[in-house]
Amino acid sequence: QVQLVESGGGLVQAGGSLRLSCVASGRTFSDYGGGWFRQAPGKEREFVAAINWSDSRIYYLDSVKGRFTISRDNAKNTMYLQMNQLKPEDTAVYYCAAGSQSWVWNVRSGSGYDSWGQGTQVTVSS
Repeated sequence: QVQLVESGGGLVQAGGSLRLSCVASGRTFSDYGGGWFRQAPGKEREFVAAINWSDSRIYYLDSVKGRFTISRDNAKNTMYLQMNQLKPEDTAVYYCAAGSQSWVWNVRSGSGYDSWGQGTQVTVSS
């Protein structure tokens, strides 16, 4: 499996921005796709965004469309999540994940991913 390490989280005021990075090591990030999920205290893990590694097709949670941008750099084996216009409800631990063979059928589900990072905390104050 690929090893994933997130960075870029932190504390920001509402309306601010953060850029999360997810660096893969051990092998190519994924032959299929990559995704970002988040989990707030007391809530279930939630899909945020995903990107197809071959054709760059992108998927977003409705509530982040227009504010978040997912991208990847194949040469650096890295995936990013640019988060703008942050809101207090975006507060969560953010996880990156590498897609498995079933990714294309499970883009928005955790079952479509076989490697996960350790998570990075994002806190948005009001």
